[in-house]
Amino acid sequence: DLLRQVAEHSEIPVAHTLLGIGNMDETHRLSAGYAGMHGWMHVNKMIQQCDLLIGIGCRYDDRITGKTSTFAPNARIVHVDVDRSEIGKNVRTDLGIVADAGDLLAALLRRIPQSEPRTAWMDQLAAWREVSEARSWHGSGAWREGRLTADYVVDQIGEATDHQATLVSDVGQNQMWAARYFGFRHPYRHLSSGGLGTMGYAVPAAMGAALGAPERETWAICGDGGFQMTMQELATLVQDQIPVRIAVLNNHRLGMIRQWQEIIYDENYHSAELLGPDLLRLCEAYGIPAWRATRPDEVAAVIAEARKAPGPALIDFHLDEAQNVYPMMLPGKGLSDMVEGAPE
Repeated sequence: DLLRQVAEHSEIPVAHTLLGIGNMDETHRLSAGYAGMHGWMHVNKMIQQCDLLIGIGCRYDDRITGKTSTFAPNARIVHVDVDRSEIGKNVRTDLGIVADAGDLLAALLRRIPQSEPRTAWMDQLAAWREVSEARSWHGSGAWREGRLTADYVVDQIGEATDHQATLVSDVGQNQMWAARYFGFRHPYRHLSSGGLGTMGYAVPAAMGAALGAPERETWAICGDGGFQMTMQELATLVQDQIPVRIAVLNNHRLGMIRQWQEIIYDENYHSAELLGPDLLRLCEAYGIPAWRATRPDEVAAVIAEARKAPGPALIDFHLDEAQNVYPMMLPGKGLSDMVEGAPE
């Protein structure tokens, strides 16, 4: 809540990293959205054109900065972290502050004057946002053509749970779709392996999340590749009747590997296709209720059925196999050189 208060007091828009999701309600007028390698174009443009950038508790790692020599070229950069060794480690820092984030925000709230609305800056951000969202998969409405796309699935899970659920994402394309399209309203609702990037994380972590916060609904978002790395945990889910709903975004691929091979290696594909099991029959063997959806008009109904299950449940969403995560920052490039979408 301190972050929101400081943002409102200073009239400064807030971007978040993957591990900072939920720190500010994404529907708030000053919430810009998700930044970085697969973040929203309007957020990355904001970073590249701002004159002051305050990073609180973030590492300024390569997934956020891209080519560091081109990162936030017009900005004075402030870096706040509780760990002194992080200050200035990755990007030039004009002011480093070693402090707890909460203490720093409380001090700012006491000392900075109330600002007038930054109308021109917010209007510019709104214009960028309109273009950015229109060019996204969800904005383009591919799901309206009968193609089952990941953005639509994640959006529908968010809508069905009123954005209150704990969402645990795996690693890969599914992680980026979860970050972009669930619509987080509250802190501590998103868990993901954002540092090590460990595939197979979602189901075991969701088990812990469900046991740690039983008052909240818990969903695990997985790709079919990540799910198969720890699918033996279905036995534990059944044995302890842990109420985790598993959404497998199934494109029969190691999706992010295939995306890189398509875009960076000129469609020279190798070991990216997956021959997976029949997930409904697998769940039947464990005694877990499961559903499959192949069209957008089936999504809402299967989500509703899964939410009724007293214990674990699984939905196998068969996706448009060609869907990639855009925008995308290529190796050696910066936030100003994003690939916005597939070539025409």
